Formats: sequence, structure tokens, C-alpha cells
Amino acid sequence: MRRKKLHTVAFVLTGVVCLVFILNKNDFESDVTLITEDDIYEKLHQQNSIFETLQPSSSYCRQNVSAYNVTGFSTLPKHIQDFLLYRHCRSFPMLLDVPDKCGGPQNSADVFLLLVIKSSPENYERREVLRKTWAKERQHRGVWIRRLFISGTSATGFEKHRLNKLLKMENIENNDILQWDFHDSFFNLTLKQILFLEWMERWCPHARFLLNGDDDIFANTFNMVEYLQGQKGNDGSKHLFTGHLIQNVGPIRHPSSKYYIPVQVQESKRYPPYCGGGGFLLSSFTAKTIYNMSHYIDLLPIDDVYMGMCLEKAGLQPTSHLGVRTAGLHIPAQNVDKFHPCFYREIILVHRFLPHMIYVMWDEIQNPHLKCGKQILQKSRKK
Repeated sequence: MRRKKLHTVAFVLTGVVCLVFILNKNDFESDVTLITEDDIYEKLHQQNSIFETLQPSSSYCRQNVSAYNVTGFSTLPKHIQDFLLYRHCRSFPMLLDVPDKCGGPQNSADVFLLLVIKSSPENYERREVLRKTWAKERQHRGVWIRRLFISGTSATGFEKHRLNKLLKMENIENNDILQWDFHDSFFNLTLKQILFLEWMERWCPHARFLLNGDDDIFANTFNMVEYLQGQKGNDGSKHLFTGHLIQNVGPIRHPSSKYYIPVQVQESKRYPPYCGGGGFLLSSFTAKTIYNMSHYIDLLPIDDVYMGMCLEKAGLQPTSHLGVRTAGLHIPAQNVDKFHPCFYREIILVHRFLPHMIYVMWDEIQNPHLKCGKQILQKSRKK
């Protein structure tokens, strides 16, 4: 009797296991069906999995162990210690590339304005909004505007894999992402810039002008084209570097600051003139010059300052453009809609916009019936 009960229990358990297997098998098969019906996923599965090529970033570059001998090294925050240990590292494998973005090196002069947008992997919503608004690839006033997002990697483990897959899916659909296998962080923005300039020298050497900016700016690319076409005698072959000019400042020595630069990173108390990194315009000539000068200057984690250092070494100066507002647009009047499109219609770019605001603002400044003037702003106060 006891043996019979054991046989019964075993039979029931076996049935349960089989049922679970069948149910999971059905779920799996339905998932596969969904994947094969999606064009993007089809293309993904035709290529080698990005997961197979990923290695820890540290494997590409060894620590500079002499950094441990720097006075006060052990007292520095961890991210600054890491920066000093890997400051010399400038070569990382590309995970995503678009070598045909500019039509090949020989045809890259056909690109009048290349939008180079710094973006972290997780900022999917920002990238999608920009693709539909000011960063949309198009022809304007007879010249081409092209777009690139430049990125590293974020997170670790499974989440890193998922984010890399996200970027790969986006790139298959949009052909607009450059990604390298280094940790995407504030202190690695300069590295990101140098890696892009290296890519540009190889694949897009003759693009006329560039916008270099963050993925949370609102920009008017039409105004950019008109401004750049108005540069008499400069088709990108002469110096241009303009934006929100910052002068007579130096490293911030307060450890609590995001921009903290201790003497172990830079002894000098002075920064050269530079333009705020939220967004600036430059010529192809100047981009090449910055890249050439970067070979002789140690990396500094503050990328916009580093651009200024490269310019200074080359004997070049950045200039100020009132239409570039990387510190935001100051509206002194009270009780007005600070996001009224009339305030933004004539600018080049403004830093710190949420994605939904970019989407709405772009539509509003394109309105052919938009009328601006004192009366409009007075009405704005009353609303």
C-alpha cells in the first residue's frame, strides 16, 4: 500500500513537471514568433551578438601604477583615483560604427553641418525626440544636415547588455550611433570627444561644420545653417569655434562639486578661455586642430575646458555667440510664459530642456502663423 502511494505521488509530480515544461515551451515559441515578425529583431539575429564581443573595459588598458605615488592619492575620491590610473588610456574598441554616415571620406564635404550629440545609453527618449525635431537629418537651404550620437557603455552585467542591445537596435533603424566600450560617465566626456575626433579624421574628414552638444539641449538647426553660411570666406577650412564664452576662471577645488579638480589632476589655477560644453559650433579645420593638439596634452575630465586647452596650444581663440545659451535663457520679466516660442525662435541653442518640451517647442517655432512682438509678450503675461 505504501509503495502504491509513492508510485502515485511520483506519477503526479512527473505530470506536473511535464505540464510546466509544455507551458513554458509554448511561451518560448510564441516569443520567438514575435521576434521573427519584427524587422529590427530579424536584423539583430542576422548579426553576431554584441554580448559575445564585450570584455571588461579595464582589459584594454593597464593601470598607470605610478599614480599610486602621487602625493595625497589615497585621500582622493574613488572616481578621481580611477581617472589618474587610466588617464593615459585613449584607445577602446568600437561596439557600434556608421562609417558611411558622411558618404565615405571622399564625399564627406557634402555634409555641411554634422550634429555630434553626446548621449548616454539610457537616454533613449531624448534621442528619439531629437531624431524627430531639430536633429532630424534633412536638406536646408541647399545643404545637408547629418546626425550622430556618441556614447560609451553604462551599468554592468545584464543591464549593460540590455542597454548595449538597445543602442544596437536603434542603430540598425537609424544608422546614427557611435559607441565605444568605455564607461560612459561625466569624467569620461573628454575621452568621448577625442574618440569621436579620431573617428571623424578617418571617416568624415571634410564635413564643413559641426555642432557639438548634449542630448538635453533645444537647438534651431535652421538658424545654425544660416549663421554658418554667413561666414564669408569660411567654408569650414578656416578657424571657427563659437558658443557661450567662459573666461577668467580656474579649477574648482571643492570636493563636493561635480566639477572638482584637485591639484593632483591639474596644478594650474587657471583655465584658458573656453565655450560651455552644452553646445558649441566649430569648423572642420578647428576640429582637426583640436584633435592634433590633443596628442600633446594630458586628458582633463572637464571636456569643454579641454577643448579650450587644445585651442590655446594651437594659438586659437574661442568666440562668443549670443544665440548660444548653455547656461539657460534668462527671461527677466515676471509673470510671463518663459517657454513662449517667441523667446526661442531666433536662438542657436539653449541648454537643459526636457524631451517633451523639446518636442512641443520645435513644433511651435515652426508655426508659420507665429507672431512675435511686445503685444504678444504682454498677452503672455496675462495668461
